[in-house]
Amino acid sequence: MKNIYLVCNAGMSTSILVKKMQEAAKKENIDANIEAFSVEVLDQKADEADVVLLGPQIRHMKGDVEKVVAGKCPVDVIDMRDYGMIRGDKVLAKAMKMMEG
Repeated sequence: MKNIYLVCNAGMSTSILVKKMQEAAKKENIDANIEAFSVEVLDQKADEADVVLLGPQIRHMKGDVEKVVAGKCPVDVIDMRDYGMIRGDKVLAKAMKMMEG
């Protein structure tokens, strides 16, 4: 099972996107644990992450997040359009592609 973590300011705004990503994963038979939480919690979860996606509102923190995960997994910012339109399938596809290397 792959751990896909979405990180934002308070962990709230990404919860709807997580639900859409979970639905897309189920539909495509992808075994993934998809969670959202605030950036403050990331240091406790970083070792388990297979990919970390940042909400566009905290894109400026990408460097800090990369330091926390210390190269253990890829880190990127969610596309603003996909985030705003809650395109769970697109964000899931991005996460899967990032894990491929």
